[in-house]
Amino acid sequence: MPPKIRVTKDDIISAAVEIVRSRGAQAINARAIAAQLNCSTQPVYSNFATIDELRLAVVDKAEELSREYMRREAADGKYPEYKAGGMAYIRFAKEEKELFKLLYMRDRSGEVIPESTDLSDEMESIVHKQTGLSGLEVKLFHLEMWAFVHGIAVMFATGYVELDTELVSKMLTDSYQGLRKQYGME
Repeated sequence: MPPKIRVTKDDIISAAVEIVRSRGAQAINARAIAAQLNCSTQPVYSNFATIDELRLAVVDKAEELSREYMRREAADGKYPEYKAGGMAYIRFAKEEKELFKLLYMRDRSGEVIPESTDLSDEMESIVHKQTGLSGLEVKLFHLEMWAFVHGIAVMFATGYVELDTELVSKMLTDSYQGLRKQYGME
């Protein structure tokens, strides 16, 4: 009878996520994961061909966690749909600093970055519904708004600033209303 699998692929990914949370993405290695799981490095190498493959799995898990923040914020109903996405993104940066950095502040110069993602398409669709903009205008509106949101999120993730949630909400509203005015939607 084959030995019972004690350490699963999900266990390894979860341990790696915890390592990122506590020590940053650069701390992911087989020995650190083995220490976290109280096992040898063998399960890491049995489940992942390379550490880079494991890192990609951790990025996927972090993206899943980030999307969960978005879903929870939208379901809460405290903010309009588009604003909820921005508030969730900022909250993720505040509460999951290292996972945020892994997702949104890593060097991507060697990566193929898709022109569009499901999330950006969804956000642009919301902007279209709320503003009536379409085509390049809706993409630019979203890009300008999201650059503002990302800037606030980066300030939280790096500890540069600590702002009250209500102030952040007001800032997003002001920026959104300013863009609406710029696009002639007073």
